[in-house]
Amino acid sequence: MDILLKYFSDFTSKQLDQFKALDALYKDWNEKINVISRKDIDGLYEKHVLHSLSIAAAFDFPAGTEIIDIGTGGGFPGVPLAIFFPEVKFHLVDSIGKKLKIIEAVKEEIGLKNITTQHTRAEDIKTKKFDFAVSRAVAPLKDLWWWSKPLLKSKQLVVRSKQSAGIEGKEKVIQPGLICLKGGDLKQEIFESGLRPKKMEINKIFDEEFFKEKYLLYVAL
Repeated sequence: MDILLKYFSDFTSKQLDQFKALDALYKDWNEKINVISRKDIDGLYEKHVLHSLSIAAAFDFPAGTEIIDIGTGGGFPGVPLAIFFPEVKFHLVDSIGKKLKIIEAVKEEIGLKNITTQHTRAEDIKTKKFDFAVSRAVAPLKDLWWWSKPLLKSKQLVVRSKQSAGIEGKEKVIQPGLICLKGGDLKQEIFESGLRPKKMEINKIFDEEFFKEKYLLYVAL
């Protein structure tokens, strides 16, 4: 938990309580349904929670934004992001139903009101649109974009920065798109996708050794 406070200092007391609760909840559920490797569960906050929050460090989603987490597994990056952005709506989908039981239990226990779950494949969703799709190490970029693109709204989002020292906040336009967490040498994967994602090095955000050669990829619609 301390590692989160190293990089984020403006959590509310409710958010702090929610983040603190994740450790015991995931350890308990992981004994029943193994969604996090045994060697990684003790590093939950660094390898799963903080990794997920690299998206929050790079993107500021306005209230009312709708985001789909494709192949969410045990709820990453969706659950940490839902705690961080309580006014943003997150729809977490996975093709393995038992994994969603963990998310439902976690959200109930910590009072997360901005998460919905669905037992399905992203490509089978036909009637819902989102501002962003997020995903973590689920599939090659080419496939993620193939699944995500039909689910994205075409309308841009306008974000206004907060007023500071009497200076009015500035407006910034954000294009809907896919944000995914990836690791390793991505040259071939990006080449095969035919896309030109914006690539951000996570170890320039978080300096732990774990984040070396880990990246955020953003593909705008």
